[in-house]
Amino acid sequence: MNKRVLTARMAKDAGITGLQAEKALTSLISGISSWLKKGNRVTFSGFGSFEVKTRKARKGRNPKTGEPIQIPH
Repeated sequence: MNKRVLTARMAKDAGITGLQAEKALTSLISGISSWLKKGNRVTFSGFGSFEVKTRKARKGRNPKTGEPIQIPH
């Protein structure tokens, strides 16, 4: 599912226009993002939770060229 499909589903289920659904979804994503950027965890009971996790930097390979690259944390 992508944003376009989700927006269409929201509009149909809520009986609102696609534009209204898109604005609501954009607002939701923006709110979740800003909360996560502050180091907080977002939890929706019965659905899931979101949190930012920091990983150690590691070595990888560019899939197109095979060239070694450093993947930042």
